[in-house]
Amino acid sequence: MAPHSRKTGKKDQPPGTRLGPDEASRSERSSPTPRASAPVAPYTLKRILTLAAILLAVFVVPSSISGTAVALPAIGTATGADIVPLQWVVNAFNVAFACFTLAWGSIADIVGRVRAFALGAGICAAASLASALVGSIYLLDIARALAGLGGAAIFACGSAILATAFDGPARAKAFALFGTVAGIGVALGPSLSGLIIEGLGWRWVFGMHALALGLVLLAVPVIARNTAHTGRAGARIDVIGSALFILAILLLTTGIVQGSQWGWGSARVIGLVAGTVIVLAVFATVEQRRDDPMLDLSLLRDRRFVGLCLVPVAASFGFVTILTYLPSYLTVVGGYGAGTAGLIMVLLTFPVVACPMLAAALVNRGVSALLLIYISLACLVIGDLALLLFSPTVAIPVVALPMLVTGAGMGLSAGLVDRLALDIVDESKTGMAAGFLNTLRLGSEAIAVALYASLLTTLLTSHIRDGIGDFPGAGDAAAVANDVAGGHTAGATSAIDAGDGGSTAFLDFLITSYDGAFHTVILALGGICLLLFLLIGTLLRSGNHSSVITKR
Repeated sequence: MAPHSRKTGKKDQPPGTRLGPDEASRSERSSPTPRASAPVAPYTLKRILTLAAILLAVFVVPSSISGTAVALPAIGTATGADIVPLQWVVNAFNVAFACFTLAWGSIADIVGRVRAFALGAGICAAASLASALVGSIYLLDIARALAGLGGAAIFACGSAILATAFDGPARAKAFALFGTVAGIGVALGPSLSGLIIEGLGWRWVFGMHALALGLVLLAVPVIARNTAHTGRAGARIDVIGSALFILAILLLTTGIVQGSQWGWGSARVIGLVAGTVIVLAVFATVEQRRDDPMLDLSLLRDRRFVGLCLVPVAASFGFVTILTYLPSYLTVVGGYGAGTAGLIMVLLTFPVVACPMLAAALVNRGVSALLLIYISLACLVIGDLALLLFSPTVAIPVVALPMLVTGAGMGLSAGLVDRLALDIVDESKTGMAAGFLNTLRLGSEAIAVALYASLLTTLLTSHIRDGIGDFPGAGDAAAVANDVAGGHTAGATSAIDAGDGGSTAFLDFLITSYDGAFHTVILALGGICLLLFLLIGTLLRSGNHSSVITKR
């Protein structure tokens, strides 16, 4: 039986940790006289049901993000949609998710985390059902945007509920499961969607999401009984601040999503970025004057909190980009079929499933949580740079270890960083902090993936332009590069005369060009991860360490 203390205005410390002198004096001045509390089992039936419901909802969101893209060809065939509205089936969810995550976290602190979670899950369930039923591509885009809005609440409020409902080692295990399930959702989303499409059709991809979230909604009364937080009495929702922040993120993410089509140096993209900066400046000014701001800027003055929030940013550049685009490299350069490439990717995704629970077990055995964060960042840097071993003829066992190390860089910090970040903020701001953390997480993923695609296409175009003159009739270098970057080498070589091995030689040229561009991008990603590692280390070392982070 683990001891369980009643909640006060300050977050409980895990067993076996100590407060620093300043923290102890503040605790003595501000905490009420402790009251006796009866021992409570770490996992009661209500806690198990609460955890299971939140994890099921959490699984739906990343599996929707990674799995919806698999349905695009079937959706395009069924609706006859053009490429732009078809791409927005995916983009609408991602943009809405990024825009509303912080807003939901702040709202949850005011109206109650369970109430906000239930509302978000309800919106996502209804929008998923609508996605399964609509016949117009534009209505589908709107439904996916609404699903992203609800999904933002699930992530922001779900992690805040875990921070409220669990304590000590039970909280560590809950967040480890949170990270594990999110990783499983990302990893299995494409495979599950593919199986559903083959067996039932693309509409059931969204129908299954609605069914799963329907089960989650049935568990809301249990979650409410297991979660004491009911909101801040008298506080008001920061409508103006929320609107400004949503507008800023909408401008930024739209610029990122459309950058590859409009051109990164185009007036429209530059205008969107400039508009983002202006709106964020106005947002910061407004928030400083609000009694109940959507984002308490004092959070950003805590270097430990900022440092921990940057860990998922490093994972976005070091892992999510590889997860997204390595399959294309395996098919274009390695010559593997889609099924074989998917099996090879298990080497990258398996650590994401296994490592969160491993990290929680190590922390419970006395290993420093901060040390594990450093190890995860080192794995991202070393793993990415070791991926330079990839070549057209490399044997998979040679690159198996780099892929496992890169996956461990993501898995060791997944869940752990959420718990550490939320443990060092005031409990009344847990939802806000969770919203900010997840906004950085998804926003950085969008930026990292867009940067990878843009850099790869630019480098590939340069390589192809330098040598395409040796292949008469090959066509425009930029058009060929776009085909190859998308994995469509057959279309790129179709214009070359097959006589005298011309098409074979051109294919070899394209493979060599792709391989060279890939290696340059990998170097850039490794460099970005190294810089983030140094920045995060500086922030965590320079802040006043809480016992939660430095526990051994």
